Order: sequence, then C-alpha cells, then structure tokens
Amino acid sequence: MLKFFVSRMVRLVSVLIAITVVSFLFLKLIPGDPVTVRLGEHASAQQAAALRAALGLDKPWYQQLRIYMLHAARGDLGTSLVDQQPVAQKLASYFPATVELALGAMAVAVMFGVPFGILAAMHARSVLDAATMSFALLGVSIPVFWLGWMLVYLLSVVPSHFGINLFPISGRISLMYTIRPITHLVIVDAILQGNLRAALDALWHLVLPALTLGTIPLAIVAKITRSGMLDVMRSDYIRTARAKGLSEWTVITHHALRNALVPILTIIGLQTGLLLGGAVLTEHIFAWPGVGRLAFDAISNRDLPLINGCVLLFAAVFVIVNTVVDLLYAAANPRIRYGT
Repeated sequence: MLKFFVSRMVRLVSVLIAITVVSFLFLKLIPGDPVTVRLGEHASAQQAAALRAALGLDKPWYQQLRIYMLHAARGDLGTSLVDQQPVAQKLASYFPATVELALGAMAVAVMFGVPFGILAAMHARSVLDAATMSFALLGVSIPVFWLGWMLVYLLSVVPSHFGINLFPISGRISLMYTIRPITHLVIVDAILQGNLRAALDALWHLVLPALTLGTIPLAIVAKITRSGMLDVMRSDYIRTARAKGLSEWTVITHHALRNALVPILTIIGLQTGLLLGGAVLTEHIFAWPGVGRLAFDAISNRDLPLINGCVLLFAAVFVIVNTVVDLLYAAANPRIRYGT
C-alpha cells in the first residue's frame, strides 16, 4: 500500500507541475498586455518600461517561467493587476464559498440521485425506470445558465410580484446577519456561534444555487447507481438472500446497495472534484462570492496573474480529489493497489 501511495503522490506532483507550465504558456498566447491593463492606455513609455521590468516581463519567456515556478512553489502566485492584492490571498478568501456551494450541490445529487437510481433498478424496464432515466438525461442536457435563470425567475421573481419572498436571488446570507468567520463556511460558522436564524438564512440562500449546480451530478449519480444495482441484483448471493425470506428492503439496503457503493462513491468523489474546481456560470448567476465568479471577473478584466491562479486552483483541487478517491478505492479493493 505504501508503494501505491508513493506512486500516486509522484503522479500528483508531476501533474501539478505540468499544469502549471501549460497554464503559464497558454496565458502568454492570450492577447492583451498586463502593463496596459494596470497602467491604462495613456501611460508614458517610461512608466510602461519601468513596470514591465518590475514584473519581469522584459525577460525571455523561459526565465519568466522559471521565476514563476519558484514563486509558485513557495505559495506566491503573483499580484492581481486590478487591485494589487496577492493572488493567493484572494483565492483563499473566495474558495470557502465555492466549497460550501459544491458540498450543497453534491448533497442534492446524493439525496436524490441514489434513491432515483435504486428505484429505477428495482423497477427495471418499467414506466418508472423510463421516467427516472429520462429525468436523468434531461438533467444532463439542460444548460446550467438556462436552469439557473429559470429558477431565479420562477421561484424568486414571480413570487415577489405577489409579495412573497420565496427564495433570495443572490448572496450567501442576508445583510442583517453578521457572522464572525471561523471556518469561513457561513452555515457552519453560524451554527458554531449558536445563531440558528442566520444558519437557516444562509441555508435558504444556498438552495437555488445548489439545485442549479447539482442537477448534472444528480443525473450521473442516478445512472451509475442504477447500473451498479442492476449488476449486483443479478448476483447469486442476492437470490440466496431472497430465498432465505429476507424482506426486499433488507436485500436492497444491506446486500445490494452495500456492494454497489464502490462505483457510486467513486463517481461522487470525481464529481465533487469537478464542482470544487469552480462553478463559473452558477456563481455568476447567483452573485455567489466564490472562485468561479472571481475567475469570471478576472477574465473580464484581463487579470492574467489572477486567471492563472484560478486555473491552477481548479486543476489542483480536481487532481487532489481524484488522487484521494484513487487511494480510497485502492483501500477498499486490494486488487487495484497490487495492479491485478
């Protein structure tokens, strides 16, 4: 197991280094001069040259890459061109909101996707099965930006015309509440401080963004659950359990679902990594102060250091979560760790 762990750590570091190099070189090809973004178009040639030298942009690209890699290894991802704040500091302040949103979306996906998949497997080739899988296909097919705007319009804008504040349109919590950051997860911090009203308000703000972002992983979890359950339900030990007179509920929960959990947990982990990588459209629609919205603003402002930092964070989170899932999978299945 130690050898398997070391090999995965080496692969993790190698992938992160490769992503850093590719991201840096790719951003070099994007049109736009960071010096012009920071100083404006009316800056003098002397000011532009001085800033270019200060930022190291007067050096060859390979020297810039070497300097960037050395700084990145120390956690220094540069400075934002817009507000001159450290990129790492900005990412650290915005990332908890993305974590909260991603966990909420995965909670929606698991709470609905797993039961839907079980129901579809229990009633395979029935009307219920067809309806469930059609709903899953619809969930994958609907564009996130369209679903988000429709939820805002139908569940926030329309009820407000009748004097009903059904769901908030934007933000993480109402302005009337002040929560001291502890974990930087608003719901958790409100509970830790004993402010249940604020926790419920933050949870209410999370509903629509989580539904919007959780639709695609919900559909994927439902399909994987159905597939895994169908494979397990054909096994001999399931027929033996039924022959012993066990109830269908016991057969499903204690025998079938437990043995179908490995692929389900794998897809949940991978989808969590994707969601933590940043939900740009969802965060922009709901004005959610996460890394996805930060990346959108950075792209709009041509803030290259911040764009690079967001890309590295997205990639690092996905690779790290993927590695953790890989290790958990190997712990559950010895054949993987020994390469059999």
